[in-house]
Amino acid sequence: MAVLDDLSGFEFEDVMEDVFRNLGYENVRQADRTADEGRDVIMEEVVDGTRRAIIVECKHTGTVGRPVVQKLHSAIATFDFDGPKRGMVVTTGRFTNPAQEYANRLQQNDDPHPIELLDGEDLREIADEIGLDLYNGRIEILCDETLRPYDPAADVDAAVAEAFRDIENIEAADLPEPHSSVSFRPVVAVTADTNAVFETSVGVIHRINDRTRFVAHAERGQPQVVDEDVATLVTENLHATVDLDTEQLGEVFDDVEERRFGQTQTEYKEWAVERLQQHHTTTVTYTGDNNVTYNKTCEPNRSDISVQSIEPVYLPEVRHTTELQKYTYPHEYYAAGPSRVTAEDGIHRCVHCDTSGIDETYTYCPNCGAIACSSHTKTERLEGEPICTGCAVTERFALKTKYFYDEQNLEAFREEYAAMPLHEKAMENKWLAGGSVVATLLVVVGLLVIGGII
Repeated sequence: MAVLDDLSGFEFEDVMEDVFRNLGYENVRQADRTADEGRDVIMEEVVDGTRRAIIVECKHTGTVGRPVVQKLHSAIATFDFDGPKRGMVVTTGRFTNPAQEYANRLQQNDDPHPIELLDGEDLREIADEIGLDLYNGRIEILCDETLRPYDPAADVDAAVAEAFRDIENIEAADLPEPHSSVSFRPVVAVTADTNAVFETSVGVIHRINDRTRFVAHAERGQPQVVDEDVATLVTENLHATVDLDTEQLGEVFDDVEERRFGQTQTEYKEWAVERLQQHHTTTVTYTGDNNVTYNKTCEPNRSDISVQSIEPVYLPEVRHTTELQKYTYPHEYYAAGPSRVTAEDGIHRCVHCDTSGIDETYTYCPNCGAIACSSHTKTERLEGEPICTGCAVTERFALKTKYFYDEQNLEAFREEYAAMPLHEKAMENKWLAGGSVVATLLVVVGLLVIGGII
């Protein structure tokens, strides 16, 4: 059965580059297509601590004979590499008996440049292992690993309790249990090398020798590069992933959602190459032989960019919502065990204005459930407890506005105020009473006028 029928020879080389990268080989790259000298893909492996080069010949054809294997053997011998080398021939079809006999003889004679043969049947087995669609050359993203959605040494809602510790006038014991959900968002960590040299008649005017690593959201639609702090969270925790078991996690979270990878690995690779082309394109100014200044746009070719790895993983996006009387407080973050990157913080935010952030002071209002900043937090006159300006009942007494939980508190204070001696009424305006004797007298006179005494 023919495989990868619709691909050209060059496209087949592209596919095999991705295949070898998925199989764990390092520094996988394609040779120059204009003069490959029998070398299509070049890569490396480490065996028993020794790094070895592998030169691969790709043949998108029905039958591969002995001359192809012999040619590759010569290409291996002349390939410049400081270390051991071996070869590999990959075909969508089959190998002739003479080709197989030649490769076997190299192995039996302990030739310094042995050659491995992979035919269409071998490709089928590899396809099952890495998710390769044999009929269009696309490698699907197969992933069952995720960063840890919570710290196993703490409660799943530990982040919420931690955030509420910054809020004044509320204790963790008074908090209701938040509703907790987790969405497992697919991401890919891409590592790529860009090596390009730009020359003119005066010599080299620009050189790129750069290894780039970035992380992108890998859901449906165009991939989007994540923020730097999220990328750090992913790359620093790729070694500590766990199996994505939605059934087990459903016992920990109220809701569990697993999103799908939106594109194939080949498409992510193509997107990464295009992005790096744009990233590294620059305009260079140089002086020619005639002392004239020139500007030249230096854009690396696609062949100058080698994607070394595309590592898929699920990134947990955890969302807690806490209901406090009239208000709902969301707290959302990306998680990797005890490490977190906040995506939304609805706790450190005043419900009455735009004030937000952990550097501000916030106070909980037990009267309505609001979290308010210092500008919108007052002291309830009768109980002496905090109250927000959004729910408070207010009334002016002499020269100062007082704040109350409700009309009953206000009425109770009215009666209390009416029974106060004049000097106590004056003290209700401490900012005046404490200013000077004259200010105090003015307040007293004001109160006498209000009371109808003078």
